[in-house]
Amino acid sequence: MSDNNVKVLQELVQIANDSARFYDDARQEVKNPTLQNLFGRMAQAKRNLIGALGNRITLAGEEVPDRGTIAGSLHKAYTDIRASLSSHEEAVYVGQLEEAEDRLLAHFTEALETLDDRVMRDTVLAQMPQVRACHDEMRQMKQRLAA
Repeated sequence: MSDNNVKVLQELVQIANDSARFYDDARQEVKNPTLQNLFGRMAQAKRNLIGALGNRITLAGEEVPDRGTIAGSLHKAYTDIRASLSSHEEAVYVGQLEEAEDRLLAHFTEALETLDDRVMRDTVLAQMPQVRACHDEMRQMKQRLAA
């Protein structure tokens, strides 16, 4: 099992950590119970994803990242500032969280193209339906709020 395969999974975990924290923070900021529920479910989906990928990383004898990325932290800070200046803070959060879903989906797609360890690739592939479902749900919510 190459170090590159483990690094790919670790990067996916870091991006999922970004998303989970972003959803948790956004859930605290919005007042709409429907969005609070959605953001809570999405954060849990990311924690489940982290667990599944983390198990595979641990089996490879490596550490599971417990932090996100610098890009994710900057994106969240940018969103918080935008939301505080906007009269439509819920739409700002949904839009930015949908972008976070885009980022995660893109990295998952790239991982499937680069992983050469079959077991790790299968682990990522098994998570892909949930990643797509979360992405699609946030895209639909963004479209609903824009209408």
